[in-house]
Amino acid sequence: MTLTSSYAMLPTASVSGWYFANPDAKYFGVAKINQAQLEDYAKRKGVSIEQAERLLSPNLE
Repeated sequence: MTLTSSYAMLPTASVSGWYFANPDAKYFGVAKINQAQLEDYAKRKGVSIEQAERLLSPNLE
C-alpha cells in the first residue's frame, strides 16, 4: 500500500485504521429508532421531521 501526494491510499481498495483494545470494552448493537428519538434527533440537528425521516429511513421502526 502507498499514499498519493493527497494522502489517498493505493490500491483504492486498501483499508487501514487504528484499533484500540481494552479488556473493559463493551460491545452493543444499534437497533431501530422510535418516533420520540426521531423527533429529538431532528430538534438537535435543526432539521424538519420529514428531512430527518429521509436521512434515517433505514433505521426507523
